[in-house]
Amino acid sequence: MTSTLIRADLHPALDGAPLRGLVHPERDLWTPRQLRELTSTVARELAAPLHEILRYDPDRRWWARLGLTEGVELWLLSWLPDQGTEPHDHGGSSGSFAVLTGALDEDYRYPGGPIRSARRRTGAAIGFGAGHAHRVRNTGRVGAASVHAYSPPLVPTREYPSLADIPAEIPPLPALRLPLERLRELADQEGP
Repeated sequence: MTSTLIRADLHPALDGAPLRGLVHPERDLWTPRQLRELTSTVARELAAPLHEILRYDPDRRWWARLGLTEGVELWLLSWLPDQGTEPHDHGGSSGSFAVLTGALDEDYRYPGGPIRSARRRTGAAIGFGAGHAHRVRNTGRVGAASVHAYSPPLVPTREYPSLADIPAEIPPLPALRLPLERLRELADQEGP
């Protein structure tokens, strides 16, 4: 499903110069700001090929891996009305998502802080640090799609019964500092 570049794996529909230059295979770790710039740029500048890849699944959220390096993973997700996630963190990874189409509602919390809510509409992007826990869902009447990125890649998420249940500190899970070939195998078994 992906083609291999030097230290990067890209979706074949996007295996061209623009995405190659955006995923920076030489970058080991990404900041929340860099991740937000990545998801925002991909959603804006690669919108046409992303729409060609995009699918909707009535049974669950759909996703496709767009890119993977040793420092970042990049995904395209779709959300039909009433589809969403459980409250979760990203195991110590920083992350970002940009809304490609539609709108998504995000309830989020940092440890010890209040639970907040925001509606993210087409074009909106947010980057977040390792202590962020959230629940994302489509409460609208039409499908939505979003581009997500996480660094370091493939750190497991932890789910919570509610955002009120997140601990006072979200300890990082061990990052899989593995060669790209092994990261690719693991990414193919899981998803975002």
